[in-house]
Amino acid sequence: MTRASDQAYETIRAMILSGEVRSGEKLSEEALAARCGVSRTPVREALRRLQAELLIRRSDTLRSFVADWSMADVDEAFALRGVLESHAASYAAQRITPAQLAELKAINARLMGYIHSETPDVTGFLETNREFHGIVLEAAQSPRLAVTLTQVIDQPVVWRTAQHYGREDLLRSHREHEELLAALEHKDSRWAEAVMQAHIRRAFHAYAGAHRGEATP
Repeated sequence: MTRASDQAYETIRAMILSGEVRSGEKLSEEALAARCGVSRTPVREALRRLQAELLIRRSDTLRSFVADWSMADVDEAFALRGVLESHAASYAAQRITPAQLAELKAINARLMGYIHSETPDVTGFLETNREFHGIVLEAAQSPRLAVTLTQVIDQPVVWRTAQHYGREDLLRSHREHEELLAALEHKDSRWAEAVMQAHIRRAFHAYAGAHRGEATP
């Protein structure tokens, strides 16, 4: 991939995940090229990558649209994520280094800062939360698992509905991280796996509740 293609990919991907372009919206190569400051060829390359990640879809006439995600799609993605991340947590319990464990504790402490802002900083929390899960995956030392997970984590519907998270949702997520840290510190693979699976499943219901405008269970 060229540098211009990478630039276009990052820009368009950010537009999708932030909700700047809506589900089902048509994507104009010409407009995207102007927005990204590149020619249309890198934009086409970027759109092919995004199609492979299921963030866009192509019509029979080869027009590109932002993918529509139903709740069934999101449920399936979370189910896959739960299986994969729980495996990662299980491996990490046996392979994590003291430095990685210390880094996870520091990251989780930073998350509390976002939670206890006057208005909870959900965007900051989500970015730092990704960092936390990234360290767990790194500690698992499984390149195949890492490659597979990248395809199911950044669904646009998940990102958008997460913006409706309240303080209690964030505190609950933080507490689950604390339990995971305890499992990792004890090098208990089964405990770590169970905590992560429950953490991801509870997150799905929180996202689904936010999407429907309901209270988190």
